[in-house]
Amino acid sequence: MGNWVVNHWLSVLVLATWLGLNVFLFVHAFLLYEKADKYYYTREILGSALAWARASARCLNFNSMLILLPMCRNLLSFLRGTCSFCRCSLKKQLDHNLTFHKLVAYMICLHTAIHIIAHLFNFERYSSSRQATNGSLASVLSSLSQEEEGVSWLNPIKSPNMTVTYVTFTSIPGLTGVIITIALVLMVTSATEFIRRNYFEVFWYTHHVFIIYFIGLGIHGIGGIVRGQTEESIKENHPHRCAESFETWNDHNSHCKPPRFEGHPAESWKWILAPVVLYIFERILRFYRSQQQVVITKVVMHPSKVLELQMNKRGFSMEVGQYIFVNCPSISYLEWHPFTLTSGPEEDFFSIHIRAVGDWTENLLRTFEQQHSPVPRIQVDGPFGTASEDVFHYEVAMLVGAGIGVTPFASILKSIWYKFQHADHSLKTQTAGHAALNFDKATDILTGLKHKTFFGRPMWDNEFCTIATTHPKSVVGVFLCGPQALAKSLRKCCHQYSSLDPRKVQFFFNKENF
Repeated sequence: MGNWVVNHWLSVLVLATWLGLNVFLFVHAFLLYEKADKYYYTREILGSALAWARASARCLNFNSMLILLPMCRNLLSFLRGTCSFCRCSLKKQLDHNLTFHKLVAYMICLHTAIHIIAHLFNFERYSSSRQATNGSLASVLSSLSQEEEGVSWLNPIKSPNMTVTYVTFTSIPGLTGVIITIALVLMVTSATEFIRRNYFEVFWYTHHVFIIYFIGLGIHGIGGIVRGQTEESIKENHPHRCAESFETWNDHNSHCKPPRFEGHPAESWKWILAPVVLYIFERILRFYRSQQQVVITKVVMHPSKVLELQMNKRGFSMEVGQYIFVNCPSISYLEWHPFTLTSGPEEDFFSIHIRAVGDWTENLLRTFEQQHSPVPRIQVDGPFGTASEDVFHYEVAMLVGAGIGVTPFASILKSIWYKFQHADHSLKTQTAGHAALNFDKATDILTGLKHKTFFGRPMWDNEFCTIATTHPKSVVGVFLCGPQALAKSLRKCCHQYSSLDPRKVQFFFNKENF
């Protein structure tokens, strides 16, 4: 249990650090806008809604800065494969990239909701104070006009007849705010498990409105609707000294002059610039690699609507368990789908197995089934690393695949076979694998081995107990490519059957994420 505990608490530490930074940024910004003299007069109109809006905006910027990083697959592959500080427990945190991406997205949604609600209150108060005729400080501040010499406006609603809707759709912050919100709603709703599994094309296309989201976010603050008192004006009209005498601001003998205001400078672009540039570089690299010619050397139609493609590509180098993105321009120029490599690194080709489970995959199978048509052009991007790359770092490996999820392990089993054939002494894994025979073919559909893969639901407690008894002092890597419910069961078993003594059997759970 020792190593499991280290990994668990390291994940908790990463999550706590991220949450702590969100809390710190929110509280820091909230107190700034709630207490600073610069925003004293702004608070006279807006109240605490100002601080709520600005604090949530700060956290929005922070999380928007983070959300692209887990999607930089080349960066993750580089960190996973070459950086010494990413070994062992630290390296395993990279396998949670999609989970972290989703958590950051949820946080963006939360702060977006807070930001919108706060600004709804802000606009309502801007409108009511502009229409007020009671001579209050808020109404006086709202009536300050930029046409007056030496005076700048504080309320974006310039006249009592101007509506909130008009300001929303004619100002850069208002219009971009609406566009950003619509883009976010589309991305989040189309990214649900049901949509991704059953209507992947909807998820794929709508998720790319992130481009609109980031463009809108970058220019959202231009226009400076949220305004504060200038430093020079504070010296002439310090709110603690002059706020109560606002009725005499325009008197010639008054020591307090009407305050002047300036817009809050746009800052979102400063947060997102670096990750956006990094992501653009990532996409350029992926586009360059995808344009390299792919030669299809063999096409095999397997039972159960499974298509096997064997391919060659100059300079292509892979490790076990990795995956690639595949595009077929004759079906769609824009859609790229991830597939695990089923060939071994020792083979002179790389292969994937594709099961028809949606419109794109069914169209692909039909395209290859047409006997008299030329072989369609395929584009390949990758390979990219996954948790399964670490399989040979363990003395014992337990591979669990559900349905087409067995494909990551075809590559591993083939590689093990090649290593045994060539007496590779660097192989750490003692593998004395067992697999039940339940296919009526001479060889396994995926691995090509005579030792078949068993497709069934084992009694996990019995399996783990057997392995723990057989290998009482080994480090066991448990690898899964399958649904979340199965992951929960295996993770629980890894915890339950790992010894408290770090010198005895330890189970490490690893799950494929695409």
